[in-house]
Amino acid sequence: MNKLKMFVNNPELWESFVEELEARLEANHKQLEQITETEELHRLQGVARTLRAFMRLRDDVNESK
Repeated sequence: MNKLKMFVNNPELWESFVEELEARLEANHKQLEQITETEELHRLQGVARTLRAFMRLRDDVNESK
């Protein structure tokens, strides 16, 4: 995780990354509103969970020893 510290603690890079994640999460939510199949619902929920995990990456990296 130490290799990621330079990335997550660089405000310019990190903020650009989070903006991209937020845009993808918004698109994901729009898709969730329109789906009709249960399998697709589960897939999109997994995508949202993964995007949110990436948004927590800085905290995870900075908390690791």
